[in-house]
Amino acid sequence: MRTIHVSQITQNIKEMCIEANHCLAPDMDCALKEAASAEKSPLGRQILNQLQDNLQIAQEDRIPICQDTGMAVIFLEIGQDVHFEGGSLEDAVNEGVRQGYVDGYLRKSVVKDPIIRENTKDNTPAVIHYELKPGDSVTITVAPKGFGSENMSRVFMLKPADGIEGVKNAVLTAVKDAGPNACPPMVVGVGVGGTFEKCALLAKKALTRQVNKRSDIPYVKEMEEELLDRINRTGIGPGGLGGTTTALAVNIDTYPTHIAGLPVAVNICCHVNRHAARTI
Repeated sequence: MRTIHVSQITQNIKEMCIEANHCLAPDMDCALKEAASAEKSPLGRQILNQLQDNLQIAQEDRIPICQDTGMAVIFLEIGQDVHFEGGSLEDAVNEGVRQGYVDGYLRKSVVKDPIIRENTKDNTPAVIHYELKPGDSVTITVAPKGFGSENMSRVFMLKPADGIEGVKNAVLTAVKDAGPNACPPMVVGVGVGGTFEKCALLAKKALTRQVNKRSDIPYVKEMEEELLDRINRTGIGPGGLGGTTTALAVNIDTYPTHIAGLPVAVNICCHVNRHAARTI
């Protein structure tokens, strides 16, 4: 049994909130550079270069890479041999988010009630997902999610007879409906299987997978590659102004499901696709 004081969780999440909002993740940086080299439209190439200039300024001057610093989504993979001391784990996570957004001068975008809409003034509470794993370590992934792209996400409750073509059509429908509103080039997270809520969680977590890593399942890998090609042939392009780079990656995760269903979720993220991960 390993004991971890919850103050370690708070400190790491504080630092990761600031890091994710100021610095593009290395996999996204490489993907944008490759996209700028490959983009066939002069205007699209100009936009991609401007995006990279903006990202460079943000990192050097320690300012947010986007004015929407998102709602903090936290994934905690907790070893079953870990014991937390010093208080509530959930309180520690939210304190890390509070410190990160207040001390980091990040925009506070969370409202206490979805209808009354009074701002909490510290970007809490976070959306927290817990998963138990073997071992005695804790892996934290912080993924601030802006709502320009979040609002473009969809859940489709397909029939089993719709099959793989139905899944592909659902993804393409979501992307085409999003158009320029998701700040392309986008990353498309897809969850297939489970239940209504499980497929949405799969799609959300799929966005944190490195964009240069494909699925280990052969047919899923093929679908990721095919959909990326078809999305980039829609002509939406960088900034929605036309071009051959509408998406940088399509990441698909699957889960067993019921004999009567085929749930599909599409969670779209903008060109920054912010995420930071640490293991303690």
